[in-house]
Amino acid sequence: MDQINYQEQNLNFKKMKTKRVMLTAIALMAFASSWAFCGFYVAKADATLFNNKSEVILVRDGEYTVITMGSDFKGDVKDFAMVVPVPVVLARQDISIVDRGIFDRLDAYSSPRLAEYYDYNPCHRQYIEEKDMAYPTSVNMDESTNMRVKTLTKKEYGVTIEAQYTVGEYDILLLSANESNGLKNWLTDNGYKIPAKAERVLAPYIKSNMKFFVVKVNLEEMKKAGFDQLRPIQVRFNHPKFMLPLRLGMANSTGSQDMIVYAFTRTGRVECTNYRTVKLPTDRNIPLTLKQDFGPFYKKLFDYQWQKEGKNVVFLEYAWNVTPSWGGMKCDPCVGPPPINQDFTMAGVNANWSNIFFTRMHVRYDEAHFPADLQFQVTPNAEHYQARYVVTNPAPIYDGFDCAEGQEYVFSLHNKRKLELDEYYALCGIYMPGSRAYMTEYDRYLKTLPEEWKEPVYENAPEGEIKKGDMNPMVAIPAAVNEVLHEESKRESLIYLMMLVGLVVVVVWKSNKMKL
Repeated sequence: MDQINYQEQNLNFKKMKTKRVMLTAIALMAFASSWAFCGFYVAKADATLFNNKSEVILVRDGEYTVITMGSDFKGDVKDFAMVVPVPVVLARQDISIVDRGIFDRLDAYSSPRLAEYYDYNPCHRQYIEEKDMAYPTSVNMDESTNMRVKTLTKKEYGVTIEAQYTVGEYDILLLSANESNGLKNWLTDNGYKIPAKAERVLAPYIKSNMKFFVVKVNLEEMKKAGFDQLRPIQVRFNHPKFMLPLRLGMANSTGSQDMIVYAFTRTGRVECTNYRTVKLPTDRNIPLTLKQDFGPFYKKLFDYQWQKEGKNVVFLEYAWNVTPSWGGMKCDPCVGPPPINQDFTMAGVNANWSNIFFTRMHVRYDEAHFPADLQFQVTPNAEHYQARYVVTNPAPIYDGFDCAEGQEYVFSLHNKRKLELDEYYALCGIYMPGSRAYMTEYDRYLKTLPEEWKEPVYENAPEGEIKKGDMNPMVAIPAAVNEVLHEESKRESLIYLMMLVGLVVVVVWKSNKMKL
């Protein structure tokens, strides 16, 4: 502020005052339309942001379902065990091992994204050129399978081994059971480490005549294949139910868990039927300072929206037609290359599909808020959606903003940044640190500060932050500015008084003339 001589009044203060409503409207229109065109990809909020999470790929066509299960298992692989309820006994050809890269590519392409735009200096007509995007690379799939002979188990457990295979680095059993205690005891006695609460969550699946897909790592096969991480398992079956079992996963969780679901259909979005499917707020302009911290920002946003919605919803993060032959735009902006035919095949999509619709859902679940498994349906809704947020770089300063258009731009920038801070509050439920400095950063380029900006601020606003709804810059007004504003105010008051006196004189004169 000290660099500006506030005594210089190159712009008439009264003209500025009459323009304020118009300029505020301009700022609002610029704010609303700044995401109407493609921007540059800046950052993404991918699945790695969330601890204690899992990822699942679903493919649904009629009653045919493909489920690919990824795991974030941490620890000694010899302790790994997975029990998944399935509606039918799976044949060997219904089970595959796929490369972890398919999850990485789908996550990178569909994750919430940050777009970046640039303002131009109206006093120096120079536009910013576009930048190139760097895309991640793909990896290939490798699969190794073996088969074991079917065996029987002891009758006292009430457990039957319906099928038994070795697929890649996994030993797989398909079990049926008469009661949950017997199944739990059988698993424990046969070296499967399962949580203490497993018996309670197994019971509803046994009553529904579900089978159990039981997986343990074959250390010898894993060493032979040369893998140091567990690869995703894929299963295929026909059944009227379209669901994902959550309750078994809660048995060994210490709190809430995050699940990212990537779903593919031929028609439109996949939605949850027994819990609400909610779109996250999107196309919101947020403060530029979040450009380097988009990941932490999105975590705050998700946490707040999850709590706001009652902790029992399924969030939509992406929905788009991704058919390779379709020439339309598949994202705005794209955060990676679109899935190709090889990716769809690996995910379980039939190569004969002429249309592929991709839905990404994010659910945070726990026992208290998700007492039932997720039930899904395929809808005809093909509306495109993506969780997308926008930052805007201010105009380059060059030689300043001395022209009339430049002064209007700086005024609108203050109001636009105020709206960005309000958006942050609405999205995250908290004030953004450093709000005051952010909103007033370019105020020093104004030759005249608006009168209302020097009003007192809210006393209960956090130090260094702006209170929601407050339009004040929250800075100390220099004495020179106060003097200029005071003189202008006195001049305006004198003019108003003279006009009033003149009006009274005219009225009295006309009244006397009528009497004559």
